[in-house]
Amino acid sequence: MSKYKDRWTCIKAEVTAEGIGWLYFNRPEKRNAMSPTLNREMIDALGALEQDQDVRVLVLTGEGDAWTAGMDLKEYFREVDGGPEILQEKIRREASEWQWKLLRMYSKPTIAMVNGWCFGGGFSPLVACDLAIAADEAVFGLSEINWGIPPGNLVSKAMADTVGHRQSLYYIMTGDTFTGKEAAAMGLINSSVPRSELKAAVVALAGKLLDKNPVVLRAAKNGFKRCRELTWEQGEDYLYAKLDQAQLRDPEKGREQGLKQFLDDKSIKPGLQAYKRT
Repeated sequence: MSKYKDRWTCIKAEVTAEGIGWLYFNRPEKRNAMSPTLNREMIDALGALEQDQDVRVLVLTGEGDAWTAGMDLKEYFREVDGGPEILQEKIRREASEWQWKLLRMYSKPTIAMVNGWCFGGGFSPLVACDLAIAADEAVFGLSEINWGIPPGNLVSKAMADTVGHRQSLYYIMTGDTFTGKEAAAMGLINSSVPRSELKAAVVALAGKLLDKNPVVLRAAKNGFKRCRELTWEQGEDYLYAKLDQAQLRDPEKGREQGLKQFLDDKSIKPGLQAYKRT
């Protein structure tokens, strides 16, 4: 029985023996649309799985035939629009808290497994995940323009950082949809595979990450994300600081092991294989 069974209502989580934490949007009857309740539960779940020693890689996916259809228009907009302005601020803050503040700099590797529909607000957590694989048949869309609103939260920022100027504006302004294959071609995700092969592809990718030194992996991925926003000089200082921090925090002494296995034991070829973790 999962240690997280019945803990949440709009999401669910399970942990495999290999160390993969599977976190599901779990409102399949609503195409996993994100509601205020789901947002609060995601904050709790991400915190719990981050501290769970059995979880070494996190996969975010959707139950049923959708990843997420974006924000629940009824619960997130219509039922809130007439309420106090301060309530709207609270709901927006909770959405942002997990969709990019927690997920973007998560201490463990994250993979978005896009099994179906990914619309609107779903683009923020999609891009916040470190890596992403989608089904060829998945459908992506920024349909806000069709509902009389511009993209909310950091959807536009997410598109600009991954896809670029012309394609971002095209889909933001037209509301047209695109497939998993097209998402991969434009750089929104890493790759796409047939839906029948999706889980196997994600598990294989997670397996590669599970083989890496977790302290160094965290420093590498978060260092990259931070340095994108820095000047070259600031980036140099920051990344050297992350390198030093990783060495000090690493209980495996990965750099020491790697140098020994390459220089002394002649047992590995860096660039072609990783050091043997002990």
